[in-house]
Amino acid sequence: MTTRLEDTDLEGLAEKAGHELEDAPALDILRWAADTFGSRFCVTSSMEDAVVAHLASRAFPGVDVVFLDTGYHFPETIGTRDAVAAVMDVNVITLTPRQTVAEQDAEHGPRLHDRDPDLCCALRKVRPLEEGLREYDAWATGLRRDESPTRADTPVVGWDARRRKVKISPIARWTQADVEAYVAEHGVLTNPLLMDGYPSIGCAPCTRRVLEGEDIRSGRWAGSNKTECGLHG
Repeated sequence: MTTRLEDTDLEGLAEKAGHELEDAPALDILRWAADTFGSRFCVTSSMEDAVVAHLASRAFPGVDVVFLDTGYHFPETIGTRDAVAAVMDVNVITLTPRQTVAEQDAEHGPRLHDRDPDLCCALRKVRPLEEGLREYDAWATGLRRDESPTRADTPVVGWDARRRKVKISPIARWTQADVEAYVAEHGVLTNPLLMDGYPSIGCAPCTRRVLEGEDIRSGRWAGSNKTECGLHG
């Protein structure tokens, strides 16, 4: 592993890079991350698509791609993960919660995701990710500013104060059209559910198809005020 930098150095580095790389192409942002952090850099992917994983593999062949297996994923999502691991020059790492779904049901009662979705996400997403990121100084996400109002100010490089890490969103400035163009140009793997009315894919119990004219993330936690799982805010 590359030597870890001090938090103050990382925070300053993130702020400086955020300004300098604001208008840089996504691939250049990821090359900067690879050059700066080496093996202490990883990509996280929900396996909605493999765009950022593909970009990162071009910048840093063999890069770690971290996937959270919550135990509630659609089979198509698990299949996408397996396909990415098989065909891309990346190292897919699967994180799992401390408890199986059955163990969580025994402690908290069945269908916690309906009764307390914030707690369910904390147990099955947030905590496993925080544990899985301990060995890294920086992580890349697929966040885009056009996805929702809560993501409109996403920096291409920023400081994740809660986790004390540099957070990189190389396609923050991209639109959905940009994503689709990249997928078409490079033949990037995508989750089959994207073509079946699910423009944003999370856990199966908390994701529904989106109706025409709805926001692309309206199918997540439909019927509640919840808009984020806690990984990004």
